[in-house]
Amino acid sequence: MMRMRFHILGRKTRTSGFLLALALLVGAQLHAERPNFVFFIADDVSQEDFGCYGHPTIQTPQIDALADAGMRFDNAYLTISSCSPSRCSIITGRYPHNSGAPELHVRLPDEQVRFPELLRQAGYYTVLAGKNHMFGSEDRAFDAILTKGKPSGSEDWLDVVHERPKDAPFFFWFASNDAHRNWQFTEHAPRYDLEGIVVPPYLFDSKVTRDDLASYYHEVSRFDYYVGQVVNALHEQGVLDNTVIVVAADNGRPFPRCKSRLYDSGIKTPWVVHYPKLLQGGATTESFISSIDLSATCLELAGVEVPDCIQGQSFVPILQDADATVREVLFAEQNWHVYSNHSRLVRMGDFAYIQNSYPDQMNLSYESDTSFPAGNELWKAQAAGQTNAAQQQIFRTPSPLMELYDLSKDPDQLVNLAANPEYASVLEQGRALLARWSEQTGDTLPDNPTPHRHAPPRIEAGVIQPKGKVTGSHNPHAELPGASRNAEAIHHPGPIKVH
Repeated sequence: MMRMRFHILGRKTRTSGFLLALALLVGAQLHAERPNFVFFIADDVSQEDFGCYGHPTIQTPQIDALADAGMRFDNAYLTISSCSPSRCSIITGRYPHNSGAPELHVRLPDEQVRFPELLRQAGYYTVLAGKNHMFGSEDRAFDAILTKGKPSGSEDWLDVVHERPKDAPFFFWFASNDAHRNWQFTEHAPRYDLEGIVVPPYLFDSKVTRDDLASYYHEVSRFDYYVGQVVNALHEQGVLDNTVIVVAADNGRPFPRCKSRLYDSGIKTPWVVHYPKLLQGGATTESFISSIDLSATCLELAGVEVPDCIQGQSFVPILQDADATVREVLFAEQNWHVYSNHSRLVRMGDFAYIQNSYPDQMNLSYESDTSFPAGNELWKAQAAGQTNAAQQQIFRTPSPLMELYDLSKDPDQLVNLAANPEYASVLEQGRALLARWSEQTGDTLPDNPTPHRHAPPRIEAGVIQPKGKVTGSHNPHAELPGASRNAEAIHHPGPIKVH
């Protein structure tokens, strides 16, 4: 294999033999004391779609092995179910409206601190390889940024591991294109038979839908293949035991009612942690964590001070005790992602409360319209009068202003309890928590929001009317959530506990 050479910013390439030997000795001592980090982030994968989370068909043996020897988080949530704002939120440890990049295709502002830059300043060698979607081809947070891998975006990962400096601890942000549309097949993952496909109740079960899901399954398994390649290389280099590995995703699967939505299929992320120094043997935890908590956790484990700008909370206590609690509540937001949206969620105990600021329109996402096979099948079934109540949710106009779900009884979030008087106190608690979070973190509803990229499809007299034409590659963004209160400069983490 031909291996690439990296130009390492800020590092001298020549030194005397004595200084080199001294540097290697000191570096090796520091490296032995500080853990390495590898963050694997899949593109558009829901939590339930790894084998270790119970999926009966999708094969993810490499990730399953990490979970068996580490810790599986069953209540890990993203702050948003949208590609670039989710990644910007993770890397800053801040909520999307506090990051300055709360909508799709908004570049992360230069003034926002990225936690890998703090690791780099502390002597870590840092690389982003794969999908970026946050900033340009160079950034102060990384010694190198590689984005040329095709089709998975994971093809450069092994080169990064092999070519890293051996005298420094490392942080690798390995971002796959799997499982983002459009589908591409390789020999690195199985092809799935349609009989084993699990069709969620909110999708229309047809051969077209099953074939679409089977292609998605293939890419999830390919992500797993590349994770295994890196883990094996770390083992061969003798550094696996001193490496914190986290496996996650940026948002849910690219299907209707998943990606960009605030249901668990959109924002509940797989989160597997492998770190032999703290975790010996498989463990699971029900404790809440947010994706912004990765920042504070890595910094704490590296012995780097966590700055005030990071709203995330370290989950090191959970790694030490699976029953520990660092959060009692979780928050997430839905903003513009092709279609104009503004919804907010709080997860508290067994309940999820969602508040929709635009109930006068269908709450669509790009994957929920006619753009892709499963979505198109759903629209065709709706036009023909063949859908059931679970499949009709995306077509409701008006959309619910408030939604409340008991996840212990209704994991697919199909029964809205908001109007049920038996749950009035829970509903009020959710509204109060969201109001407090919005006030403390500076969240706002824009007066001049970013409009739809194009008019959505609609059904008239049983006939699907096409979407409007796209006027440009991306919308010019208008007022962003939080902008009127300068939320980029607000560091309050919001509520961590219920009271």
